Amino acid sequence: MKSLSLALLAAMALATPALAQTAVDTSSWNQGGGEQDEALHLTPDLVNGRDVYEVCSACHGINGWGLPDGTFPQIAGQHPKVAIKQLADIRALNRDNPTMYPFALPQEIGGSQSIADVAAYIAALPMNPENGVGAGDDLEHGKTLYEDNRVRCHGANGEGDDAKFYPKIQGQHYEYMLRQYVWIKEGKRRNANPDMVQQIQTFTDKDTAAVLDYVSRIKPPAESLGEVGWENPDFQ
Repeated sequence: MKSLSLALLAAMALATPALAQTAVDTSSWNQGGGEQDEALHLTPDLVNGRDVYEVCSACHGINGWGLPDGTFPQIAGQHPKVAIKQLADIRALNRDNPTMYPFALPQEIGGSQSIADVAAYIAALPMNPENGVGAGDDLEHGKTLYEDNRVRCHGANGEGDDAKFYPKIQGQHYEYMLRQYVWIKEGKRRNANPDMVQQIQTFTDKDTAAVLDYVSRIKPPAESLGEVGWENPDFQ
């Protein structure tokens, strides 16, 4: 079982009415700068990361496993750079997430060092062995769509790419991914990769359900998974 380190920190991205109609800026989805760049060049302190994560655990759970109904995503095991980007984007108002925003502010969790620390902590958390999945009735279609469209970015097994800020999506809750897909397609997830935004415009509802159902069933490697019933000992 893995120990502990990072966060995709991307809970309910409920777009505010004023920002929901904002088009995705295809020139600046990941220009970096500010806290993102600062955090990427800091050495993580896992002790502080644990302390910061206590705030995150109120929604994502002490394990970082989120909820199968997709209200909150699994963030355990997420790539550190992905988590750093998402948290920095939320704080900089580059990503609309009014549910998470108050908890992510510097006065709640600290500055750039805390972003690096909590990202490192959550990255090492063992992942949920029982994530939420879809109906399972169109998996071959979903597999074809994934292999034709998503492998280049997210990898053959949904492992993502930390260096390129592509999130790990294997083992993610189906309902969470479904909501994010809709928001990305509609431009409400303003920090989404524009290549993805464009790519999924032709996906029907049937396509979307099929491909995300398939992805939700891609299991992380055994060494990345926690045991059924595992509880984070840091919060016992």
